[in-house]
Amino acid sequence: MPKTKVYEPEFKKKIVQLYLEQGRTIKSLNEEFQLGDGTVRKWVRAFREECETDPDLNDTKKLYEENRRLRRELEEKKKEIAFLKKAAAFFAKEID
Repeated sequence: MPKTKVYEPEFKKKIVQLYLEQGRTIKSLNEEFQLGDGTVRKWVRAFREECETDPDLNDTKKLYEENRRLRRELEEKKKEIAFLKKAAAFFAKEID
């Protein structure tokens, strides 16, 4: 029977931060760090449960989630800007 690999708490925290702060996907983290399928999901769930009982961590969780939301919004805005630049160039050609 294979032994379960034990990860340091700092490593787990780093992975959870990459997921929550930078918006990395679970799949990409699993591949990059060679983790099992449910490992990251389990660590994130444990962090969220811990945040519910510890008020200081709850604030941290809210900051992580806000950061992630803002990163997604920023990516959407970048796509909108790129589209509008292309549209402006297209219509500028039409006017000439």
